[in-house]
Amino acid sequence: MPSPKQNQLLGALSAADLKRIRPHLQLMDMPLGDVVYESGRHLGHVYFPTNCIVSLLYVMENGASAEIAVIGHEGLVGVSLFMGGETTPSRAVVQSAGSAYRLAGEVMKAEFRRGGAMQHLMLRYTQSLITQMAQTAVCNRHHSVDQQLCRWLLLSIDRLPAPEITMTQELIANMLGVRREGVTEAAGKLQKAGVISYRRGHIKVLDRPLLEKMSCECYAVVRRETDRLLPLVAPH
Repeated sequence: MPSPKQNQLLGALSAADLKRIRPHLQLMDMPLGDVVYESGRHLGHVYFPTNCIVSLLYVMENGASAEIAVIGHEGLVGVSLFMGGETTPSRAVVQSAGSAYRLAGEVMKAEFRRGGAMQHLMLRYTQSLITQMAQTAVCNRHHSVDQQLCRWLLLSIDRLPAPEITMTQELIANMLGVRREGVTEAAGKLQKAGVISYRRGHIKVLDRPLLEKMSCECYAVVRRETDRLLPLVAPH
């Protein structure tokens, strides 16, 4: 059974803070494709992923979508809840199956209002998430599909226990907001270069340093800011 401390934010809480919310944390299965929350709906919970990945997507009226952020064990899903918005125009979908700890919105808001370490940590996480969203917007506008795929792969494997992703090219195209043919071509180039192996929706990163080299600067910006803002060790 996954421990709450497998989530970086929960792991960074002091023993006293974690003990206070531990009875309210509920372990949830997060199956692939599961919609954690829908656009415009009231958020009743926040989710702390342990070994799953959740994508935040914006969906257009015509059904077209694009990913604006990816969240794994470094963060939580549902920042709108404690930032005062209660709803968000994005949709949250499980991109890689696993589990997460769910916390009721009222408990989360009460913890946030207490101030102190928990509030400080959540605000720093929100800043790192905003950075990722902003960089994704710039990347989608100015960089090639090849570079966008490299960035997306790196952000995804950073949030998984092993450098492997189960994801079809069609789903990746939906995430990036590009045509499937573009993803097929970009993945083919990476496979030919020995960076990834790709079979039947299963992607394995074989050469991470080369993948980082082939990516645009967007990945490094997000990684640097996340590392700067989020502590790895609990402040006991």
